[in-house]
Amino acid sequence: MSWFKYHLFVCTNRRDNGEPCCADHGAEKARAYLKKRCKELGIHGKGSVRINSAGCLDRCDRGPVLVIYPDEIWYTYVDQDDLEEIITRHLQRGEVVERLRI
Repeated sequence: MSWFKYHLFVCTNRRDNGEPCCADHGAEKARAYLKKRCKELGIHGKGSVRINSAGCLDRCDRGPVLVIYPDEIWYTYVDQDDLEEIITRHLQRGEVVERLRI
């Protein structure tokens, strides 16, 4: 059994050369929100969910991205409503949010 049920990596990469990056879309704020909400919901920690920052995940063309393991599901998101849907449907219910999947 894995230490965590879900391990979520949020790309927070910043590119200084002007190329598009997840940091341009508030990725650090999104990661903080995900972590805060998972703690509030009691689903953060051993046996449940771990939220981590990641460097470039090489999907810059798809907007801000995150990936959830072990499911190997990649998502993009626009706002907190999208993040809340990922938490509720994927992390709590085990459902893939197809409209946000990349």
